[in-house]
Amino acid sequence: MDKFVRMCLMGCLLLLVGLLPLAMGGHNYGDALSKSILFFEAQRSGHLPSTQRIKWRGHSGLNDGKTVGVDLVGGYYDAGDNVKFGLPMAFTVTMMSWSVLEYGKQLDSSGELNHALDAIKWGTDYLIKAHPEPHVFYGEVGDGNTDHYCWQRPEDMTTSRQAYRIDPSNPGSDLAGETAAAMAAASMVFRRYNPSYAKTLLSHAYQLFDFADKYRGKYDSSITVAQKYYRSVSGYADELLWGAAWLYKATNNEYYLNYLGNNGDALGGTGWAMTEFGWDVKYAGVQTLVAKFLMGGKAGHHASVFGKYQEKADYFMCSCLGKGSRNVQKTPGGLIFRQRWNNLQFVTSASFLMTVYSDYLTSARKTLKCPSGNVQPSELLSFAKSQVDYILGDNPRATSYMVGYGNNYPQQVHHRGSSIVSIKVNPSFVTCRGGYATWFSRKASDPNLLVGAIVGGPDAYDNFADERDNYEQTEPATYNNAPLLGLLARLHAGHSGYNQLLPVNLPSLKPIAVRPKPAPRSVHPKPTRNPRVFPAPVSSSKQIDVVQKMTASWVSGGKTYYRYSTVVTNKSGKTLRNLQISVSKLYGPLWGLAKYGNSYVFPAWVKSLAPGKSIEFVYIHSASAASVSVSSYTLA
Repeated sequence: MDKFVRMCLMGCLLLLVGLLPLAMGGHNYGDALSKSILFFEAQRSGHLPSTQRIKWRGHSGLNDGKTVGVDLVGGYYDAGDNVKFGLPMAFTVTMMSWSVLEYGKQLDSSGELNHALDAIKWGTDYLIKAHPEPHVFYGEVGDGNTDHYCWQRPEDMTTSRQAYRIDPSNPGSDLAGETAAAMAAASMVFRRYNPSYAKTLLSHAYQLFDFADKYRGKYDSSITVAQKYYRSVSGYADELLWGAAWLYKATNNEYYLNYLGNNGDALGGTGWAMTEFGWDVKYAGVQTLVAKFLMGGKAGHHASVFGKYQEKADYFMCSCLGKGSRNVQKTPGGLIFRQRWNNLQFVTSASFLMTVYSDYLTSARKTLKCPSGNVQPSELLSFAKSQVDYILGDNPRATSYMVGYGNNYPQQVHHRGSSIVSIKVNPSFVTCRGGYATWFSRKASDPNLLVGAIVGGPDAYDNFADERDNYEQTEPATYNNAPLLGLLARLHAGHSGYNQLLPVNLPSLKPIAVRPKPAPRSVHPKPTRNPRVFPAPVSSSKQIDVVQKMTASWVSGGKTYYRYSTVVTNKSGKTLRNLQISVSKLYGPLWGLAKYGNSYVFPAWVKSLAPGKSIEFVYIHSASAASVSVSSYTLA
């Protein structure tokens, strides 16, 4: 109860932004893309390469698999812990691969294609190791229960590194099916760049799908330690269809096309109408892919069955748009809301599906048919963009939920490696419980910046508590980021004019450019001894600039609400203190300033504004913009 109260109160806390936010002039999707890929390097397990860009990380898990006689070194930690969970890792690889397959040209033009390929290969290299026999797959290394008892850097782990597997006696069709999908999708990615590697991946995909289909069962009934963390609620039917769809896409083998056609009803592909898509529930993804096959003229004699798949794909898209018979829930700020724990995973995945479906419909010259009427494909892309913009800062709290992007982002991320001093800085061993006492409980910013991480995100009312123990909102995950690779590349580069219903034609690789180091920050001038007080200017002056803009609107309860952003910039060459702002005609909540009598002032923890710096405050109401003016201030 105490935690719930704190989270609710945090929704009303004041918000400071030290610099003019990117949202004011549109988001830098290229920068966000670069950061989103960089996050995967912080999640690496194993022996780190010389090209590692996240320097505060070190080698870890170098004995993984040793107790079972299998090399299981490598792969990704799923989130803020040190466990390697196979199901979300494979889904992460599938979504990164799908991003490259759809938007490889845009990734290339953004200069991030090489990094995306590296991120995929780090995952597939491990998945190959985890599949030492046709009908054996190691689906987890480490135990979530013992791992969560400790708070240690991955480089210091003393927790169990037991390896858990599925086999014919202990099946896991969902895990094997998802991994088959990952291998098949990745094989298409590497077909041009590394043909022999692509052939190896495809061979594993064939074997894993056969394993999944022949020995059916839920993986968490075999690897029971995963139930508390990644329970397969949807079962394995969706993964069987998902794996078949990707194998057909990768091979054009009629067997997999027939599998989709003959099993669509029995396995739920034509029956389940979904409003979510993620590491557990794949139906909407399957339906999107099959709809593409149908629009591309590849359905053959299964056209009528594939039409049912497409109806369910349409259902998902219409529900997300709010134009269906059963629509997804949204926050007052317009964000898709599925659950309070790591909600942004569903936002990024749904936004990716909407983006590719928009491009499929555009290529096929079709519209989306919703219960409320026909919808143009561009509307799907616009809505997906609105979700990305919300994540990057266009929200009631003016908070970026991507660490390191913008000027106001989570500082206390629920992540062991990020929250503990780097082993490169202080190699002193961090004990299991000592990590909790010394680092987890710190009420300070993380010592290591987890660049690009998408955290769990706000609650159903757009509230967010930046606290390390608030794992529901501040813990990141690889599968949050994976769909963003393609989505951000698409938004950054725009449509390049090719038909996405045609076969994939990825660009040739280019050398990775070395980015110049940023220039050192300038030193602010020292204040004078005798500050001078100025009379109240109206809105702006030569010293203080005030800019106000409406950044978002949405409908709730039949009423239209508007989010306004006001930025006050110190244009003088001196330090701004004792700022008082008058706000009239305000009919809703305001964040970013403290109330002082009839005026607003700096928050309690802000004493001044340096030259050239800005402070932003935001407010929401269902009327036109409030009247804002500077009452008084001091320059020193």
